[in-house]
Amino acid sequence: MDLGLKGLRAVVTGGTKGIGRSIADTLAAEGTHVAFCARNAEEVAATEAALKAKGVTAVGRVVDVSDGAALAAFVDEAAAAMGGLDIIVANVSALAIPNDEAGWKAGFETDMMGTVRLVNAALPHLQKSSAAAIVTISSVSGREIDFAAGPYGAFKAAIIHYTQGLAYHLAGQKIRANTVSPGNTYFPGGVWEKIQHGNPDLYNMALGLNPTGRMGTPQEMANAAVFLASPAASFITGTNLVVDGALTKGVQL
Repeated sequence: MDLGLKGLRAVVTGGTKGIGRSIADTLAAEGTHVAFCARNAEEVAATEAALKAKGVTAVGRVVDVSDGAALAAFVDEAAAAMGGLDIIVANVSALAIPNDEAGWKAGFETDMMGTVRLVNAALPHLQKSSAAAIVTISSVSGREIDFAAGPYGAFKAAIIHYTQGLAYHLAGQKIRANTVSPGNTYFPGGVWEKIQHGNPDLYNMALGLNPTGRMGTPQEMANAAVFLASPAASFITGTNLVVDGALTKGVQL
């Protein structure tokens, strides 16, 4: 299937590792020009070089998405460098698990407002696109109670609600909005590798809950996000696509 992504222009937040990096790589492999941000300068430079090697325009910048002014400036710079903007992917999370005030503040500023501010900054550019798509990355923790029920789960649930609201309100402007909710996703340097070594009981419990007997990969999550971002999903909007290997048991109606 031709996803119709060649020549489109995308912004991905948190694009240097894990799910975000796989999304950026997959978009670039489809011929999409990609701008991305992250906080580590060395990782940003290495990722930018790797994406450019795929033959597309790549723009990497060091940005903390909790800094609203910096995020807006990055989006405008990315749109100028690529000649416009068609796709945004809000991927960054503070991974705020502790149920304390610091965790709630971090989750709000990074997960929730990082998403809202990205959308607000991108909307003037998306309104000029004929293939505009918003993809937000939530989590299965946003649809059922688990060990992350606190700031992380609450804000992931809020992101789903916010995105479905966008889908309804922006449909008349031909701007689609969808969410991907990954299940447990394992990759080197990721949170589950750290849990595997730091809290093996929790890791083994989480692994045992999945009937597939394994965790997902960043590429499996990226495949879903890139499809939803693509013109091939032109009549899909307001959807929360759960990618969890049957981990969650609730029926999504």
